[in-house]
Amino acid sequence: MQSLSPIILTFILANVLVSLKGFKDHYFFNKFKFNTAAVKLGENYRIVSSAFLHVDFAHLGFNMFTLYLFGDQAVAGLGIFNFLILYVACLISGNLFALYFHRNDPYYSAVGASGAIMGVLYATILMYPKMKLMLFIFPVPLPGYVFGIGYLVYTLFGMKKQQDNIGHTAHFGGAIGGIITTLLLAPWILETSFSTLVFLTVVTVVTGYILFKK
Repeated sequence: MQSLSPIILTFILANVLVSLKGFKDHYFFNKFKFNTAAVKLGENYRIVSSAFLHVDFAHLGFNMFTLYLFGDQAVAGLGIFNFLILYVACLISGNLFALYFHRNDPYYSAVGASGAIMGVLYATILMYPKMKLMLFIFPVPLPGYVFGIGYLVYTLFGMKKQQDNIGHTAHFGGAIGGIITTLLLAPWILETSFSTLVFLTVVTVVTGYILFKK
């Protein structure tokens, strides 16, 4: 089991504590979840607060497990301050994309750290294109980008179904934010990871095309 840097541990604890509060307190959950109409009425804090809420333990566990897998590598590549910029930028870009995508649906609501996690995932893959993962359920080393593509496919499936309170659209916005923010914070990836950058960009663009295709 890998050790966690203080900043990753802090984010995991914050997500766990806020989510546990939301599990037990429906008023708290509804006050701080993302909702299109509420944000349009000026409750902009929901763009950030909703990213620390989750619908259930499975949702919380999956997001925190992904942060556990990729977070420390992102911190190592960017430094603590730039990692904070990345996390917040992708959190916001994810929910801003959700706001745009669901702009005509005042009842749309969602929660989850999806945008920020997707951004961290993409940043890590871009900085370490040769990284390998071995999961308990599939004990064979896999390239990190395989996990990233799987996450994005899951996102597309969830966005099409729209049958839960999980912020699937925030995944897509976070992916875009992750690519752009990583380019700004670590421009050296243009030399070290150009092919991976092109690959992830194409996958994201294709996903967007499928999503918006009539």
